[in-house]
Amino acid sequence: MDNSVYQNPLITRYASKAMANNFSEEKRISLWRKLWIALAESEMELGLNITKEQVEEMKKYATDINFEVAEEFEKKLRHDVMAHVHAFGSQATSAMPIIHLGATSCFVDCNSEVIIIADALKIIKEKLVNVMDKLKAFALKYKDVPTLGFTHLQPAQLTTVGKRATLWLQDLEMDYYNLVNLENSIKLRGVKGTTGTQASFMELFNGDEEKIKELEKRVVNKLGYEKVYGVTGQTYPRKFDYNVLCVLSQIAQSAYKFSNDIRILQNMKEVEEPFGKNQIGSSAMAYKRNPMRCERMGALARFVISLPMNSAITAGTQWFERTLDDSANRRIVNAQAFLALDGVLNVYMNVSENLVVYEKVIEKHIKAELPFMATENIMMECVKAGGNRQDLHEKIRVLSMEAGKTVKVEGKENNLIDLIKADKTFAPVHDKLDDILDAKKFIGRAPMQTVEFISNEIDPILEENKAVLGQKGDVKV
Repeated sequence: MDNSVYQNPLITRYASKAMANNFSEEKRISLWRKLWIALAESEMELGLNITKEQVEEMKKYATDINFEVAEEFEKKLRHDVMAHVHAFGSQATSAMPIIHLGATSCFVDCNSEVIIIADALKIIKEKLVNVMDKLKAFALKYKDVPTLGFTHLQPAQLTTVGKRATLWLQDLEMDYYNLVNLENSIKLRGVKGTTGTQASFMELFNGDEEKIKELEKRVVNKLGYEKVYGVTGQTYPRKFDYNVLCVLSQIAQSAYKFSNDIRILQNMKEVEEPFGKNQIGSSAMAYKRNPMRCERMGALARFVISLPMNSAITAGTQWFERTLDDSANRRIVNAQAFLALDGVLNVYMNVSENLVVYEKVIEKHIKAELPFMATENIMMECVKAGGNRQDLHEKIRVLSMEAGKTVKVEGKENNLIDLIKADKTFAPVHDKLDDILDAKKFIGRAPMQTVEFISNEIDPILEENKAVLGQKGDVKV
């Protein structure tokens, strides 16, 4: 690493090697050459004056990319695509006259970009379903463990640790189907010529429109695709980039919510992200166990969430058939959105697989709040024994205020149950209080909901993707 120049932390710290490779120049230019070969071979098959020897020579150098030569050409030509045409032609010399025949720069640039995005989406989808698999295991393991629910970040009715995890899972389920829908809609730009009219190919094929349509079909098929945009300007529609970044943003939103929930739970000492044996939480406060993984998730997720607006502006400012102010912008935004989200999911996998649950702390927090929540049950039992509901309500209100003062003003434990036990008004339930205060009686159908949701909605997704399950989250530093 050259420490005298800026290094992108998405590469050096956060993203996986697979995602970094996917957006590498080697991948991009290899696709350009693959596209040029597919174009030349298809033109040959449809009768243009291109020889098999020329195509074979192009194939010989398909992955042997002379980057240094291309860099020298670009300094002179100020055009990256033509620089690589000349660099390719300096190797496949017999094919130099026919490389890029009839094409515009966006033939290689746009088609390769769609393929790179499609491949990046596959990486994201694999990691997404692996997170889902790990959260499934966590949810089922803790489906019966009662915990305080929170609304407005205030204690509310009980839920279970596992049921809460299904909320994180359901967010990812929605993201998964949005991603699949996006994948199913992917189209290549195809072979459209300079402004999308295929005029250059009309010239090459002497106006034979059927051959031009067949040319496009053959080229995209050689790249492993079938769908192409019916019409384009010079580029594929930039709204596609916006759609992609919206899907990535939604996944980031889900991860952000999870990371914030875990950070709050870690503050409460109920659930904790993994903490390495030699990990340092603070350079000053040696005792600290900061939730650095979830904080990293939140930081990177926030970046991804911010990016769709950028692509929206780019899509909205494509004058007529195309302007070039999208190029430099998209080189940064598209790649970095994927690299950042890849980093988010790497951490999400790591954290979700290694969460630590402190059940005794959870139980302690329940005991501090449950007496207030159980007051209605206590009152109903007394009414069944012949008590007056209104009198009981007022008595419980007064005792609750007294217990609340004990907790908030005096800083002591909740003594509401002791006050109830000392009051003869509640004598009919004195021997039933332990049963009434059983936390599992306050969780409703949470355990069953967890099992049903996973069985009905998550398991089919995991079954469909079982071949890619078992990945581990890589946290570099």
